Amino acid sequence: MTSSKYEKYIITEMKQTLADAPWVHPIRNAGKGQDGRILWLDSEVLPGAFYLETVWAYPRNAHEPYDKYPQTIVEPHTHDFDEVLCFFGTNIDDPYDLGAEVELWLGDEKHIIKKSAIVFIPKGLQHCPLIYRRVDRPMFIFSSGPGSMYG
Repeated sequence: MTSSKYEKYIITEMKQTLADAPWVHPIRNAGKGQDGRILWLDSEVLPGAFYLETVWAYPRNAHEPYDKYPQTIVEPHTHDFDEVLCFFGTNIDDPYDLGAEVELWLGDEKHIIKKSAIVFIPKGLQHCPLIYRRVDRPMFIFSSGPGSMYG
């Protein structure tokens, strides 16, 4: 029994039945000392909700540096809804310093993101690949769109 009628609106655990879209490389769930997804919201988690995903990206160890081994996270794709991608650095002295270098393609244009940023992607615009080129400090990422499910 729920202790509050609004408790269902507070999401604190990762969706258990998440299946990645075919254009997304497998992303593990975050854990102790491990980057990855934190929380996910869609209409399966909460009926009527829109899609929202949160992810931590951490620096790699010296054996797998991003600048030597870039990591493609998402392949090119489109949606039938608008999407927002957000990238935030964790430098408390300069919140605009991303502490990372992310390559993001919008249509046929390559963009290198080095500052905290919000990227609006109109529905139908092909976007990605999304590639981590460098991650020096933890970076927080979230994406959202008005669709009830990601896809």
